[in-house]
Amino acid sequence: MPEYGVPVLNERAVRAAAGILFFFAMVSFMNAWLTGNFAPTRVFVVAFLIDFTIRLFINPHYAPSMVIGQWLVRRQQPEWTGAPQKRFAWAIGFVLALTMLYLVVIKGVIGPINLLVCGLCLLLLFFESAFGICIGCWLYNRMRSDQAQLCPGGACEYTPDSKDQLKIGQMLVVLVFAVVVVFIAPSLASKGHTAALPTESAPAPLDPAEAERCKVPDFAKAMGHEEKWKLHNNCK
Repeated sequence: MPEYGVPVLNERAVRAAAGILFFFAMVSFMNAWLTGNFAPTRVFVVAFLIDFTIRLFINPHYAPSMVIGQWLVRRQQPEWTGAPQKRFAWAIGFVLALTMLYLVVIKGVIGPINLLVCGLCLLLLFFESAFGICIGCWLYNRMRSDQAQLCPGGACEYTPDSKDQLKIGQMLVVLVFAVVVVFIAPSLASKGHTAALPTESAPAPLDPAEAERCKVPDFAKAMGHEEKWKLHNNCK
């Protein structure tokens, strides 16, 4: 757009696209975490990589998530933001997608590295979609001499007023809320709902090879991940 000094993107469409990706990323991640089914995760990784490849090397207007996001916000007034810092942030996502493609799709690796990379992807997508905070754009300003222009919400130029800072009363409310949710609510929820434990039959003897395959590695024990590791590796 000639009226701006840098290429621009519609921030509303970018956030909508991030929200779409976050939703499917969370669904596939929780499917793997809770049921041990990594098939949705592998499908999502491939789709994520294709989407970001189109964004970086072809044109973001043709990336599927951007197309859907733009359509969803078509009745909202565009908020133009600088494209260079967004491209830098997308490059980070592209590298993460390549890493997950190698680990999860090609090698079928199951371990803490997957959890770390997936968690980082979810964090970046969540901050972008929920708060309009582009962590990759923040890194762009820290790593490059040419600072980002046209930041979402004017974040690059705006200095918060002192009256917008958190008050002590607000912080106390959040603290009390956290105490209630973490310590009091679970005890109330468990009262009167103790289910009878099912009787366990004697386990069938394991084949030595199967027993060796299902031996829980030390890293899983160290992170309290034994049962999840058994679930993910189809070990009873």
